[in-house]
Amino acid sequence: MLSTIFLLKGKNFHDLNQLDIYSYPEDIVRNNNKDFIEKIIFGHDQGMIREDCRSSQTVFRNHEINKKNQDNFIISIPIPQKIDENNVYTISINSKMIIGLIFDEEDNPYDFKEIFEDLSYELINNEKCCSFEDELEIENLLITLFIDLRRYGDEILAKYPEVSFQPVGMFIKVFLFGIDESGKTSLVRRIKTGQFDDNFFAPTRKFDIKYVQKEKDFLAFWDIPGQISFREKWLKGIQDSNILVYMIDVANQLRFEESKQEFWNVINEEVTPEIPLLILGNKIDLINHSKDNNQKQLTRIETEIIDYFEFHNLRDREWNFLFTSVKTNYNIETVLNTIFSLTSHI
Repeated sequence: MLSTIFLLKGKNFHDLNQLDIYSYPEDIVRNNNKDFIEKIIFGHDQGMIREDCRSSQTVFRNHEINKKNQDNFIISIPIPQKIDENNVYTISINSKMIIGLIFDEEDNPYDFKEIFEDLSYELINNEKCCSFEDELEIENLLITLFIDLRRYGDEILAKYPEVSFQPVGMFIKVFLFGIDESGKTSLVRRIKTGQFDDNFFAPTRKFDIKYVQKEKDFLAFWDIPGQISFREKWLKGIQDSNILVYMIDVANQLRFEESKQEFWNVINEEVTPEIPLLILGNKIDLINHSKDNNQKQLTRIETEIIDYFEFHNLRDREWNFLFTSVKTNYNIETVLNTIFSLTSHI
């Protein structure tokens, strides 16, 4: 699968000290070892970026450059490379920048040729989402490309890792969202491995897809970070989902208003009509909950949360609310059962 996307930008590609390197979600320069970068640059064009990428051999496939529009970036055709057991696929932008994809060894980058070209041209020239002068714009471009390419690989090419050769039952795309530090990644880890890492407190800063097999059925958990800079990407990842799972940290009431606002920002976009919704009130263990607690207390807290978040205003979709504690494994199996129940019609 696609593991990393990167951009190289600089006045002199032969001087790595003057090269700006952006990558997502992994850092492609580890321990100051820039040998990998040198191999990418050399492999892209035998050691140099062509000064003229406007020749007919490098003009972007299936897109005619409008000669009257001098603002268009010139995008080369993708070039495949094999570097350190990774498949690398690179394009140049105006012969001054390189955007590259890194795939696992077993993946064929040619499968992504058309989608890589199409998305790059659409984002850079049609939507003009990046001038390549602002770091935040570059980061957003890379994240957008990464999400769309991963979705293509996982949903269109149907290259699902960990899928056995048993007869396939349902395949369910679970879009898991919520603001940062609510416990989303820990939930997926608990479901997939049965483990909870008590020392894992760093907020997730990368998009990820995890696959879980339950008998003949498969769930793909799309976990997108909840920090503010990532939230505008939720609507891109949410497409083609079979169920939405929204997680709230019920122990942190100071962020209820923020969580509520972000939830309705997504729902009110109306890009997810009729998709079932599961709302998880996580970290119930932190508000003195235990299995011996009076059910009336839980019911009261649930009613207060539903009223505060105005979930009763949800229309035209089936939804459910569950308390969870990823740490204590409370209701985790019920989460899975509810997901299957809410998606039983697919």
